[in-house]
This record gives sequence, C-alpha cells and structure tokens, in this order.
Amino acid sequence: MTSATFDDFMKLDIRVGIITRAEPFPEARKPAYRLWVDFGDPLGEKKSSAQITAHYQPEDLVGKQVMAVVNFPPRQIGPVMSEVLVLGVPDDQGEVILITPDRDVPIGGRLF
Repeated sequence: MTSATFDDFMKLDIRVGIITRAEPFPEARKPAYRLWVDFGDPLGEKKSSAQITAHYQPEDLVGKQVMAVVNFPPRQIGPVMSEVLVLGVPDDQGEVILITPDRDVPIGGRLF
C-alpha cells in the first residue's frame, strides 16, 4: 500500500449530496445507473454513473444522501459525462454499498 499524507487527503473535495434523479444506464458495460446529485450552492447538480444495481432500485435512490468526490476531472463513461465520483464500499459479494451520512446533514458539507 502506498503511503499518503494529510496534504494528499486535503486535495480531495468529498462532499455530501442528495440524489435528485436516478435511471437505468443500459449503455454501460456493467449494470449501472445514471445519477443526478445536488450539492447545493455553489456546486449545484452534478451527473454520475454508479454500478449499484445489486442493492438499489432507481426509485429508492431519489432523496438519498451520498458522499462523492467533486473535484476529479469529468470522465466520459459511454454516452454519460460523469462529473463526480459517488463513493461506496464492497459487501461480502463485491457489490457496492453507498457511503452515506448516518443522519441527514445539509447538502454540500465537506468531509473532514
């Protein structure tokens, strides 16, 4: 494992957002959803894609708070330009579980 410094961590801008829209992403190589996540002012709503179909349905994602890296460069994923990286961890089967605050918090808050 490569060592990281606190300064490396501080370069990441990880914020809480709320999913405002989620829909299937059939063009993806692996099953995924397109997500729209609102981070409030000044970031606003950003698009992403996530391979989270094993544990989530699109209608259950709307209104869910999630953590995401918001300062990576946009990345083209098929026909979708992903603007943020929504964070998750694998379960015992390797399927993604989203990282969420354990209480509702104001959107746009930065992880520290």
